[in-house]
Amino acid sequence: MLMELMLIDSSRALREAQRFRSKVVAATLAENGAELAAQQMVTRTTALVTSKDEQGTMKGTYNRGSTEFELTGSGTTSGVMPLTASVKVQGRVEGNVVKIDYATHSQ
Repeated sequence: MLMELMLIDSSRALREAQRFRSKVVAATLAENGAELAAQQMVTRTTALVTSKDEQGTMKGTYNRGSTEFELTGSGTTSGVMPLTASVKVQGRVEGNVVKIDYATHSQ
C-alpha cells in the first residue's frame, strides 16, 4: 500500500512539474514573439512574425499609429503538456523616445 501511495504522489508531482515548466516556456515564447515584432519598430508601421523551434511556436504583431503603438506576442509550447500564453504592450513614440504605458501578461 505504501508503494502505491508513493507512486501516486510521484505521478502528481511529475504532472505539476510539467505544467510549471510549460507555463514558464509559454510565457517566454510570448515575450520573445513580441520582441521579434518590436525589431520592426524603426522601419515599419506594422509587422507580423512567427517562429518555431523544439520548445514551441511564437507569434508577434506590431501596429503603430501616428504616435501610439501596440505589440502583442503569443507562445504555445510543444511537448507533453502544451500551454499558451500571451503578452500585450501598449505605448507611444515621442520623437526618438519609446514610452511603454501598459503591459499585460496572461496566466
